Amino acid sequence: MSHGPLTHLNEKGEARMVDVSDKAVTHRTARAEGFVSMRPETLALVETGQAKKGDVLATARIAAIMAAKKTHELIPLCHPLSLTKVAMEFEPCDDPAGIRVAAEVKVAGPTGVEMEALTAVSVACLTIYDMLKAADKAMAIGGIRLMEKTGGRSGAYRAAPGGQR
Repeated sequence: MSHGPLTHLNEKGEARMVDVSDKAVTHRTARAEGFVSMRPETLALVETGQAKKGDVLATARIAAIMAAKKTHELIPLCHPLSLTKVAMEFEPCDDPAGIRVAAEVKVAGPTGVEMEALTAVSVACLTIYDMLKAADKAMAIGGIRLMEKTGGRSGAYRAAPGGQR
């Protein structure tokens, strides 16, 4: 499904930040998710609070919130936004062993927060890896994707179940 020319390129094909000054301020939300797979023994360290570096999920939550707020510093063409909400969820899973990471980000503004939600999930997953790498270097991060977005001219989006396109 095409939405026309790429908005981050000018007529010469050069990268540019999109001018959103004429766009309406609307309430926008985005939800994203990812998964950190690990050995069951590693997951047990998280669940029992015995990870050597401390509280893995509390640290990942703070890192994710900080990352969402700094997305414009990490992704070159993103606008700085005054986020109104960044909420993180962590769901330990036994089969497969790992932690499902989800973010919900909100803003009242002229542009969406998909990148902020994806950045929050990515950094949370990386933080979980960092906190547990001494116990399990074979952990894998995957499944990072936009689950849902609302607001703005392009309307709502909801991902297909199971990661299908």
